[in-house]
Amino acid sequence: MTSYVLPSPTPDQERALDLLRAHQRFLLVGHVRPDGDCLGAQAALARTLAALGKEAWILNTDPLPASLDYLAAAGRFRVFTGGDLPAHDVCVFLDFCEIDRCGGLAAPLRAAGSRKLVVDHHIHHGSTWWDAAFVDVRAAATGLLVWRMARHLEVELDLPGARGVFTSIVTDTGWFKYSNTDAETFHVVSEMVAAGVEPAALFASIYQRTGRDEPRAIARALGRLEYLDGGRIAVIDLPLAAAGEADLVDSDAVLDLVRAVEAVEVVLFVRESRDGSCKLSARSKTTCNVNDLARRFQGGGHAKASGATLRMPLAEAKSALVRAALELWTGPDVEAPRSHAR
Repeated sequence: MTSYVLPSPTPDQERALDLLRAHQRFLLVGHVRPDGDCLGAQAALARTLAALGKEAWILNTDPLPASLDYLAAAGRFRVFTGGDLPAHDVCVFLDFCEIDRCGGLAAPLRAAGSRKLVVDHHIHHGSTWWDAAFVDVRAAATGLLVWRMARHLEVELDLPGARGVFTSIVTDTGWFKYSNTDAETFHVVSEMVAAGVEPAALFASIYQRTGRDEPRAIARALGRLEYLDGGRIAVIDLPLAAAGEADLVDSDAVLDLVRAVEAVEVVLFVRESRDGSCKLSARSKTTCNVNDLARRFQGGGHAKASGATLRMPLAEAKSALVRAALELWTGPDVEAPRSHAR
C-alpha cells in the first residue's frame, strides 16, 4: 500500500499561497445558498489564517443553516444586507468561480480595490477575472483544497478548522457515496478524525435535524415524478407550496432517492422560487454530463452534479430542460417521448 503524498502546488497555486502569505486582512465569501462544502471551506480557511496571525471575515448573502451551526466556532460568519464591506486586502471566493454567484455581494466586490483569490474545484468556462487561484477540478471538495493550502503553509488545523474540512468533504461526497470519493478523501478525513472530529455527532447535526414537515415536502415532490426516455431521465417539477403544504428546504434527499432507481441515469429537479425564477438541480450517475445541460442555461457545476437558475415560469422551464436533455443525450431529431405514468 502506497502512502499519501501531498500534491506539489502548481505555479498558479503557489501564487495563491503567496497572496495569503503577503497580506493581513481577508474577506471570505461564498455563493448564494452556501452548502456544506462552501461553509466548511470558509471555516477551515478562517482558522488557517488565524493560525498565521491574520484577520478574516466570513461574509455570505445567506445565514449559516441550523444543521451547520457548529461551524460558527471557526470564525465571524456574517450576512451581507448592504452597506460597506469589512476592510480587507484580499477577497477569497470559496467553492465558486463565477462572481455573479455571490448574489448581492457581486457589485460591491467588483468595485472593491482588493485582490481577488478563487479557491474552487468546479469547472470554469469564462474568462479569468481573479488575481490568483487555487483550483483543482479533480479534488473531492473545496474544503479539501483548503486543507492542502494549510499544509503548504505549515498550519496544523485546530478542531474548528478540522470540522470545517470534514464537513466540506462529507457533504460533497454524499458521505463517501459519490464517485469523487478517492484515496485522498479518506486520508484527509482520517486526519480530521484524529484531530478530534466526531463523525457521528456531525452526521446527526447535518442529517438528523430536519423539521417535522420535511417528509411531507419530500412526498409532495415525489408525487410529481415522471420518467422519460425509457426511464433513463427522471424529472420533478415542484411548484411553490400552497397554503397548508410543506415547502422543501433541501432537494438532496429527493435527488438521492430518485437516482437510486436502477434504470435512472439523470435526475432533473426544477422548482419554483418566490422571485419568479426556477432553480435546477441536476444529477447523473453514469456517463451523462449534467454540466453540459446546466451551461445551456448559464449554470454550471460538475459533470455529475450541476445547477442553474432559469428565469421563466415552471412549465416553460421544465419543457426547456427536457428538450435540452433529450438533445444532449438522445439526439436532436428524436421526438420527446411521452411521460410514464406518475
